[in-house]
Amino acid sequence: MRSSLAPGVWFLRAFSRDSWFRGFILLITFLVYVCYHMSRKPISIVKSRLHQNCSALVRPENDTHDPNDTTWCSWSPFDKDDYTELLGAVDNAFLVAYAIGMFISGIFGERLPLRYYLSAGMVLSGLFTSLFGLGYFWDIHMLWYFVLIQVCNGLVQTTGWPSVVTCVGNWFGKGKRGFIMGIWNSHTSVGNILGSLIAGVWVNQQWGLSFIVPGVITAAMGIITFLFLIEYPEDVDCTPPQHHDDQEKERDNPEDPVNGPYSCRESNVDIAASSFKEPGSEPAAISFLGALKIPGVIEFSLCLLFAKLVSYTFLYWLPLYIFNVAHFSAKEAGDLSTLFDAGGIIGGIMAGLISDYTNGRATTCCIMLILAAPMMFLYNYIGQNGIASSIVMLIICGLLVNGPYALITTAVSADLGTHESLKGNAKALSTVTAIIDGTGSIGAALGPLLAGLISPTGWNNVFYMLISADILACLLLCRLVYKEILAWKASRSRSSGYKQI
Repeated sequence: MRSSLAPGVWFLRAFSRDSWFRGFILLITFLVYVCYHMSRKPISIVKSRLHQNCSALVRPENDTHDPNDTTWCSWSPFDKDDYTELLGAVDNAFLVAYAIGMFISGIFGERLPLRYYLSAGMVLSGLFTSLFGLGYFWDIHMLWYFVLIQVCNGLVQTTGWPSVVTCVGNWFGKGKRGFIMGIWNSHTSVGNILGSLIAGVWVNQQWGLSFIVPGVITAAMGIITFLFLIEYPEDVDCTPPQHHDDQEKERDNPEDPVNGPYSCRESNVDIAASSFKEPGSEPAAISFLGALKIPGVIEFSLCLLFAKLVSYTFLYWLPLYIFNVAHFSAKEAGDLSTLFDAGGIIGGIMAGLISDYTNGRATTCCIMLILAAPMMFLYNYIGQNGIASSIVMLIICGLLVNGPYALITTAVSADLGTHESLKGNAKALSTVTAIIDGTGSIGAALGPLLAGLISPTGWNNVFYMLISADILACLLLCRLVYKEILAWKASRSRSSGYKQI
């Protein structure tokens, strides 16, 4: 007869097993979104190759262009004077499709198995990324081809973010969510860095490979995802996370002037919950309007719109800005731009750690946004005075710009998607994430478009636009910051009362 194990041994065994699975889920979802961002980055590196100054280059012997043609080395149709507008159109084909598709993607993500949905999206994204690069080898010079590929790629890439955030939210509770997701969200910057470095290898030769190689890697990761992704802890007999702790329940005290930073006294929370949950039945997917009624969703969504406008303008136009203003080569500009993403890694981790410690997501975002505005102004005016100042300023700007963006798209989205008003319905997480990131993606589409339209009037005006957007993002969080301050005061009052007793 087998002897039963001591309870402590069972606990250690279960804890170890749960930890291994949670670590695995973090790793695979991290790699998934590294691939998504890696496949988005090459276009910003290749831009300087599609239209360049040909006067300093030696013409090949078999060149058939007119001797007076100064754009002979550029890639048609981007060899015209309106190349910035055309490149902006290619960017926006992806970003507008992504923004529109994101609102729909969350709805599908709640109703389809995430493993199938995510792996199919990755394989298709790899295909369309590669097709963009094949335009070089097939000698395609029609604008509609590149625009169409970008539209298709933008739509299929919307499968990524709601799926990975939902999967991570299913496995991790709220305790250290900001710090864990701050580290995990470095996938965005790591993907941008890898995409820049890979694209930089071929940008001056066969630039089509700058797209094909990331595309193949993304498709391969999609197959790995299909084989190994686990959606729920219960699927492998692991312990599900606890999304709400006792401290959150204390905020329901009617004597508390503020029921938490993202709660409200009115019945709209109950309406949101009742819109998708029926007694005695399995929780149904939340409606779009029901998700909007969750306190904090609208404010953070609009804030992300402007924060992502700034971040994506840097993502798509920073290499070209460095190429034109600092006069580095295309490869050097791409390599230098990765420092902005390196700063973003630090910023995401710092924002998560600080917001966990202070329990103030909105306040953390607001402070970083306030500091980002003067830093962008300084980078534009003194950041190109030398390589040392450029490196330092790029890292600081990346830290302050991407910190709030990372926090909102990860920890804040997961917090709101598992809000106590949802009464345990985890199916709302995908829709809430899609609403927040979809609204942010509107800003991501506007930023590069405005940069393409404004840059011919001078890069100074582009930075003024970015600073204005940064300030607006900060202002949109004022109400939530005020409520967090009141919550802190109420918490300190309770603590003082306990000590006196």
